[in-house]
Amino acid sequence: MNRNIAFPSLYKRIVGALCMFFVLHQQVGAQIKPTNYPDSLFTTYYHQRVSMFKKLPMTQGDIIFLGNSITEGGSWGELFGDEKVKNRGISGDFTVGVMQRMDEIVQRKPSKVFLMIGINDLSRNISPDSIVKNITWIANFLKQEVPSAQLYVQSILPVNEVFKKFDGHTSKGSKVLEVNEKLRKLASSGKYIYIDLYSHFCDEQGKLNKAYTNDGLHLLGDGYMLWKHLVYPYVYDVQQKAALCPTPKFIQWRPQVFPLYKCAQIVLGDERLLQEAIQLQHQLSQKGIVTKLVNVATEGQPVIEIDIDSTEKNIEAYALSVTEKRIRITAATANGIFYGIQTLLQLMRDNVLVDVCEIADAPSFSWRGFMVDVGRNFQSIQQLKQQIDVMAAYKMNIFHFHLTENIAWRLQSKLYPQLTDSKYMLRNQGAFYTVEEMIELIAYCKQRYITLIPEIDMPGHSDAFKRAMGVDMQSEKGVEICKNILKEICTTYDISYLHIGGDEVKIDNLNFLPAMVEVVKSYGKKPVAWNPGGNLPEGTVLQMWIGDTKPKKNYPSVDSRHLYLNHFDPIDGVVTVFNHKICDTVSGDQHLLGATLCNWPDRRVSKEEDLISMNAVYPVMLTFAERSWQGGGWGNFLSDIDKPGTDRYKAFVAWEKRLLEHKTLYFKGFSFPYQKQSDIEWKLIGPYKNNGKTETVFIPESAAFMDTVHVNRFPSVWGGTIWLQHFWSPMIQSHLRNQEDSTTWYAVGKFWSEEDKEKDCWIGFNNISRSPATHSPPVGAWDNKNSVVWVNGKVIAPPVWKRGGQKGDSEIPLVDEGYEYRAPTKILFKKGWNVVRIKAPVGSFKAEWQNTVKWMFSFIPL
Repeated sequence: MNRNIAFPSLYKRIVGALCMFFVLHQQVGAQIKPTNYPDSLFTTYYHQRVSMFKKLPMTQGDIIFLGNSITEGGSWGELFGDEKVKNRGISGDFTVGVMQRMDEIVQRKPSKVFLMIGINDLSRNISPDSIVKNITWIANFLKQEVPSAQLYVQSILPVNEVFKKFDGHTSKGSKVLEVNEKLRKLASSGKYIYIDLYSHFCDEQGKLNKAYTNDGLHLLGDGYMLWKHLVYPYVYDVQQKAALCPTPKFIQWRPQVFPLYKCAQIVLGDERLLQEAIQLQHQLSQKGIVTKLVNVATEGQPVIEIDIDSTEKNIEAYALSVTEKRIRITAATANGIFYGIQTLLQLMRDNVLVDVCEIADAPSFSWRGFMVDVGRNFQSIQQLKQQIDVMAAYKMNIFHFHLTENIAWRLQSKLYPQLTDSKYMLRNQGAFYTVEEMIELIAYCKQRYITLIPEIDMPGHSDAFKRAMGVDMQSEKGVEICKNILKEICTTYDISYLHIGGDEVKIDNLNFLPAMVEVVKSYGKKPVAWNPGGNLPEGTVLQMWIGDTKPKKNYPSVDSRHLYLNHFDPIDGVVTVFNHKICDTVSGDQHLLGATLCNWPDRRVSKEEDLISMNAVYPVMLTFAERSWQGGGWGNFLSDIDKPGTDRYKAFVAWEKRLLEHKTLYFKGFSFPYQKQSDIEWKLIGPYKNNGKTETVFIPESAAFMDTVHVNRFPSVWGGTIWLQHFWSPMIQSHLRNQEDSTTWYAVGKFWSEEDKEKDCWIGFNNISRSPATHSPPVGAWDNKNSVVWVNGKVIAPPVWKRGGQKGDSEIPLVDEGYEYRAPTKILFKKGWNVVRIKAPVGSFKAEWQNTVKWMFSFIPL
């Protein structure tokens, strides 16, 4: 604070008048007008700062820290590493000063305002009631001018008179408590969210902790570090404690913190962990924390220790202990230490302080895989590494690399170079992985404790082989070539497994697959194949890929049933994978190994990034990582989130919060098509028989229907994507059960808006799978079923499709057919509740594979 500021008695008179104005306003609900006080009430410095603020670029949607010198002292943009975080602190400011400059704040239409004000008022003997009423005026004015902005009122910090400075401020300890208590109670009115900083800055005597100040009032750097940590969850709308994914098996939180920003040493307890220590050191350096690797810690200094625990038997288990002075990770192997570090990195989310906790963790399944099909659509090494990095961060450990297809053969063979000749490729001609690139990719995976499993699909999916070699794989010559190829792969690459396919083909040569298994095993590798597939010897790892398949006795099993990204709608993909019970069990063993999430986009893409964005790879991958590590699940083929009050719904809500936190913190700049859906309720109205005429109008479309019918009496379903009947019904359950064709249903949902505002919305009625050659939607319609959406009684026009009416063709890429990869639909929402009405009819369920009937709808405001 500027101790030379002199406040004239005019200030007290203004405050009194303002309090009377506030009371009158509360009584009559009048429009709150900006304040206009004499310039003489404010200091020269105040005017300088306000003048500068008004000259800065008029950005919108910012996060503003507003207050006096304590706020001004924080380099908030640098602290958060976020250019949207702005400092609007002015030394010596008081509540009326903030009121006077609120016009500059509201013109920016901030998304959030963090206010701390009042200590200077107290130093001039302004009453706690007056301070609170002024803060209430600020809250009301902000809500009036920018209804969507969220105000966070931070408690006034404690003071400490021991330094014998700022006596007018540090003598007001009891008044500070009084103001804070009033602010805390008033927060229940919903005008703002109250943040208690006071209790975290107090010492045992209730004074401002001397570790955070050198004058009893203002903060040292350590104080701002703590402040950032405390408000970080509010700045980014995340949970109070770090949302860990996958969720550890055991975690116990405590209220203390470890000062990460003071940590300068990583203690290496075992030389076998040098690689992990170096990786951790690199991760810390990216957070601006410089550390040295040492064998013995400097006494009294905060350190991170990693060490081998010889008593632990599970090679992937780890223990992580955080105290106020030490973070310690132990495990039986370097693999376990690596997983402990991934958890620690999530605990370090604000790069400042780590909450004290104890964690003991181990996976439920040993096989946690992700498969990419590069035979149909080639992916660069860079994009593959991006996905592998995400896998590693979330403790997935199998990278299934599907290298060969009818479209193209993508792995270089020095024995048979013609396999990768561009003239035999139907897409991405000339694109393949060299021996050197494959070796590099395998090593890249190993550094992250991921096993790369190459797949050479045989004898099916092998048209590219036949074009290049001029023979069928099952022929005598073809068998010889295939054996040589497997030998070349097994002797060239440092791999543990080799996938030989075996699916979707008529087996004429019954000895083909057993012979290939024998070759793989002869080189010390473990064979993997698809189930259902061809005849395979016992002991072969079988990967289940179709719905009604069950694990086979004497065959280790991997689950990929209904785990195909290319068929998922992004919203229901997260739900379905969260519900999944891997291998029909809650945890694995030597027979039931785990699962692999697969990305099979048969259809050509226009650019490789579409393989990520159109298939919602990352939100579903994180959900899969959670399920395959945690185990459990609710049953296969469930596409709904159940209803509030049920255990399944509660579990999904908890997961969704963690998923969205990770989207916010770790996937900036990545495609992550997922939005909160657990709070979206629909009332389903129907069924109405339409006799195959989907354009038929029924009573819910009438203007009077919403006024005359009590919608709440209809059954509710929850979620952003609603399946009236799944296209793989009855195997996959829908929100409705056993529906007949030629039926129309209506759905009504209510969505709140703080103000009249145009909002982006995801809307869809047929999320086209990226595998079949499905037709594009008709020109001027949402789909070919005459589906309609109204918002507040107004029909919402469908997009102007770039390829409206285009007949399905696997060689024509999708461009805007899915809501998740086209521009959102912009809809004007009014202030208050907005009623969305959906018409979802269906004619016949009969359809060809390329144009499967998807009776569904999606609606989510972003």
